[in-house]
This record gives sequence, structure tokens and C-alpha cells, in this order.
Amino acid sequence: MRFTKMTAAVVGLLGAALIGTAAPAGAASQEVFSPSVEVAQPWLEDTASVSVAEGDVSIQQTAAGAIRWMSDRRGSTAYEGYCERAVRLAWNRSTHHASAIAHWRSSDGTRRTTGTPPRGAFVFWNTSQYGHVGIADGNGGFWSTSVGGRIGHASSVGYFRNYLGWKPGNSN
Repeated sequence: MRFTKMTAAVVGLLGAALIGTAAPAGAASQEVFSPSVEVAQPWLEDTASVSVAEGDVSIQQTAAGAIRWMSDRRGSTAYEGYCERAVRLAWNRSTHHASAIAHWRSSDGTRRTTGTPPRGAFVFWNTSQYGHVGIADGNGGFWSTSVGGRIGHASSVGYFRNYLGWKPGNSN
């Protein structure tokens, strides 16, 4: 059987994704999504977030790039129930949190509860035990999953109830 470079790259990406999502031995499984949510082949979507290396330095995402990632997926339902994953991929982050509320409560960035979130900031709501997160547009609005049941833009952080605040966006 003959493999092309493209086939080898796809096999490598799928293998890395499977290894990267495996739970450590002895780890308890914790479901952080709704079993009724339909996900449309998320492994295809993730290829856009693979880090690109330039020499020894990995290219870091910007606020404009994170917003563009969300905007490019406007209308998608692939990440419903996976808001934290969507913002992680939008920012091309290496840091993973189990949920939006875990991200909010973590030491990963300073929590702010006042002021207009700057462009690219993570914005948080206490909507459930898992919370909700989006990416600020810098004008008082945000990009997120669950805006009308899909990835979309809302003009105010008041779109969802129980706004918590924001943390600076980053690709760490």
C-alpha cells in the first residue's frame, strides 16, 4: 500500500488527537456535556487549530485571530455544549480546562468583574454547573456557542443571565 504525504499527515493528526484526548490511567471519567447534543465530526474542525512552528517558536494566536476563528464558524452547531473547547481552539491554547466554570475559577488569568472586556478577552457566565464562556469583541459584545443555538455574535454580555466577568485572552 502506498501512502502519500497527505495520508501520512492525516493519520498523524488523528493519532495525536486520540492520544491527546485519552484520560490518564486511573482517572475518573467526568461528563461535561449534554448527551443530547449532536456533534458534527469535530475532529475535522480541530485541524484548523494545529500549532504551526516557525523554527523553534510556535506561532501564537491573536485576539483578532481568535475572533476570526469564531466568525468563520458562525452558524455552526458543532460546538454546542462545548463552549470551553471552542474558545480554546479559537485561541489555539495549550491550556485545557474541564469546563468554562473551571476556567473562570482557575489561576489562569486575573478575574475582572467590572469594565468592558477588551477585544479577545474570555467572558464568563454562571449558567449551569459547567458555566459558559465566549470571546469579547471589545465593544461590549461577544462571540460564543449557544447564541441562538449555534456559534454567533451577541451585542451585549447581558445576552446570557448571571454574567461573572472576564479574563484576558491568551494562547498559553
